[in-house]
Amino acid sequence: MKVDINRYRIKPGTSVRLKEHSPADTGPFEARKKAVGELERGLERLFELQGKLYAHDRWAVLLIFQAMDAGGKDSAIKHVMRGLNPQGTQVTAFKVPSSEELDHDFMWRTLKQLPERGRIGVFNRSYYEEVLVVRVHPEILAREPLPVELVTPGIWAQRFEDINAIERYLARNGTVIRKFFLNVSKKEQKKRFLERLDNPAKNWKFSLGDLEERKFWNDYMYAYEEAISATSSEEAPWYVVPADAKWYSQLVIAEVLIDTLEGLGLQFPEVTSAQRRELARARKALASD
Repeated sequence: MKVDINRYRIKPGTSVRLKEHSPADTGPFEARKKAVGELERGLERLFELQGKLYAHDRWAVLLIFQAMDAGGKDSAIKHVMRGLNPQGTQVTAFKVPSSEELDHDFMWRTLKQLPERGRIGVFNRSYYEEVLVVRVHPEILAREPLPVELVTPGIWAQRFEDINAIERYLARNGTVIRKFFLNVSKKEQKKRFLERLDNPAKNWKFSLGDLEERKFWNDYMYAYEEAISATSSEEAPWYVVPADAKWYSQLVIAEVLIDTLEGLGLQFPEVTSAQRRELARARKALASD
């Protein structure tokens, strides 16, 4: 069975309403077992494609993960990336900005972490936090050392415009961007919070701050709808991925990455005639050793 990833891709100009996207969707799979088998086969294909991406050394791939707390970002990154060569991947998690980071533009700290050509970069949260959590909590924006005259009601539209411009620039320079919103339901989030409280091995994951943020659920949904609607483009599309079933969200993400890499026309470098002669001499030397 094949996952129809286009069901989750947001077309440019679409006005997103998250209530129309079911977090419980599992596509053609009624149970986890068959989906896990598909994921394992997908990871084998990803390993092959990553090798070509690294050897081809022309494209970089950037994967951006955004979600509510307990949305499954960490587990998605862990399971989808586990079969890849660490030498060709880099994962960056963005926490609360430092004072140095706040003294720069809102994209500075993330742009420093962009993947090199031939590599897959993963952002666990990203510059989108500046139009999500900062929008939900305007007091954060008030603490940022921006010139007062620049903080206007139009700042979010301006930031969307800036994000689109940067992503277009990166795409034109060989960085392929795919963005994932892991769409977890409020009910499933509650279940996962309780698991963190009940399981001593997961206690460290829980924070009272997570409960506080849960109170702003509707505000976050609105912020996500606005951000996704304004910044899903042909160059850097958003995927609203059902996330109540982690096994399905991981499969969708893997399929998107496979589809993306297969579309790049990746090839191993062509071996020249001179190189072939060198290889023949090396083989002969080894055979007589």
